[in-house]
Amino acid sequence: MCSIFCREQGIEETDITIRQDINTATSEAAQPRAIGAVRVVGRFKSGKSCLANLRQSGALKLLFPSRASGLEAVMINTAGGITGGDRFSISAEAVGNCHMTLTTQAAERIYRAQPGQTGGMDTRLRVGTGARLNWMPQETILYNHCSFQRHLTANLAKDATLLVVEPLVFGRIAMGEVLNDARFNDCIDIRRNGQRLYYDSVRLHGDITAKLSRPAVANGANAMANLIFTAPDAGRHLTFLRDALPDTGGVSLIGDDLLVLRLLAKDSFVLRKSLLPVLDRLTDNGLPLCWRL
Repeated sequence: MCSIFCREQGIEETDITIRQDINTATSEAAQPRAIGAVRVVGRFKSGKSCLANLRQSGALKLLFPSRASGLEAVMINTAGGITGGDRFSISAEAVGNCHMTLTTQAAERIYRAQPGQTGGMDTRLRVGTGARLNWMPQETILYNHCSFQRHLTANLAKDATLLVVEPLVFGRIAMGEVLNDARFNDCIDIRRNGQRLYYDSVRLHGDITAKLSRPAVANGANAMANLIFTAPDAGRHLTFLRDALPDTGGVSLIGDDLLVLRLLAKDSFVLRKSLLPVLDRLTDNGLPLCWRL
């Protein structure tokens, strides 16, 4: 039947075959990708922190547990993880004397990516006069052959308070996974009144496990956390944090209002065990419940 149709229309059968092959290849390459975006604004009204504005779309959603103090938002990635080509963006603002905390329902998983594709997470935070914002996602777990980049920018008013903590786990440690081919780019940029307070960039490509095994890099650690705390009275926590950290962690007071902490651990359990007392202190025992489950 196809041969008769082709002769009647003056079309070579080979043309039909080639076009079918092209269409098949195109459909295989154009796989669906997860896209999600959230914008949330909190304000202080009638003596408490409350939601002022919310816009969410795609695979990223927010839930708001009831808390005695502060506004807490729990991020949920309905795609179940991030792979190459996925795009997520978060914009959060605390206005006035609002106290806002953003966290995640569980650890975020960064899955294997196809060649040439990279997953991305862009986070933009703004903290107004007298406000406080805690950015506290749970662990990000990198899988072998993943490709992921994330970028966080924060702009603070003069007397604003910001806590940023981002735990990172290199591979599914319980399964003995080794990251011998993966890509991870991370950048944090924090400014107060337009002046840069803190800038940090991490790039790990290729055999990440081998790089982490070097004594001058991570000495074999499989998990790490980067924490930045900026507040007018940040210095009062320095002694407590130094006493609370194990030998694989360190904290410095940069300027009068900026604490920077780094922590290494052999796995996520040990990392969290060391990190929880620190977060309890810096949040005045206001750690989100999902962190304790």
